[in-house]
Amino acid sequence: MKFRTEVNIADSEEKIEINDKIFSIGSCFSSEISALLANGQLRAFNNPFGTIFNPYSINVAVKKLHDSEFYTENDLITYHEQVISLDHHTSFNSDFTHKTLEKINSGIEEGNLFLQTAKWVIVTYGTAFIHEFLPKNKLVANCHKIPGKFFEKILLSNQEISNSIRDTILNLKDICPQDVQILFTVSPVRHTKDGMVENTLSKAKLISAIHEVIPDFENCQYLPVYEIMMDDLRDYRFYKEDMIHPSSQAVNYIFEKFGNAFFSDETMDFIEENFKIHQALQHKPADETNAKYQEFLENLKGRIALQQTKVKHKIFTQY
Repeated sequence: MKFRTEVNIADSEEKIEINDKIFSIGSCFSSEISALLANGQLRAFNNPFGTIFNPYSINVAVKKLHDSEFYTENDLITYHEQVISLDHHTSFNSDFTHKTLEKINSGIEEGNLFLQTAKWVIVTYGTAFIHEFLPKNKLVANCHKIPGKFFEKILLSNQEISNSIRDTILNLKDICPQDVQILFTVSPVRHTKDGMVENTLSKAKLISAIHEVIPDFENCQYLPVYEIMMDDLRDYRFYKEDMIHPSSQAVNYIFEKFGNAFFSDETMDFIEENFKIHQALQHKPADETNAKYQEFLENLKGRIALQQTKVKHKIFTQY
């Protein structure tokens, strides 16, 4: 008997190799996947604008990265003594203009350079809703807890979403290597503050637009992350306590599905060993001078050294 409907990711002809660079941008779910890639010691670069959710703002970010267009003081606002970019996550805020600009522009520079050699790009959309900052008539990526009276909430039209996706693909294909593989996902995190009906409409618009656009381009695929969470893992035990975000168990399950479809055998073995090493390194004994612990560390150093021979980039640099 079958007790669940399993959703599979189609096996990819192109495989992620251990020296490939992987760029990701979008919602907080993209950050979780990128963190797992980084723990597996692959070269992953995530969200140089911080977590952003809607296709319009993600396209603005990709365009800025493509053009290596730096921000200036005129692009910022000040609220409650914080200097803010409405295109960025709150993690870029600071008390001083030069500090905010330094964070923003260093991210653009690093992101631009990384994209020029990135073999894989993962774009994760979270919502089709966007807010307009009324004092500047500007569509924004983040409201930064500024009072709602300064914003108008808008549901992007089908055409606006499709145009944003097309522009994003064109800019990525222009800056990345010719054979770049672009993977689109829709975040399984439900935006319940929008309303349950509104969230479903929002997700439906995103999924529909992706399927409408990507057949027009080579090397673009849709990953059914949203469908895996909503159907395959259709149980609240796979959610965090807020009943909105996927649990670590769910994220790991989706990552495993992704890996089975996209990792080469060499990459799979490489990541699995690195996960084991990463977990072992978290172990902290009561007595670090203990002979058995020192032997354990020496063994780990040997395993790390062996892994380091397999790649061109530096790994486990924090240890």
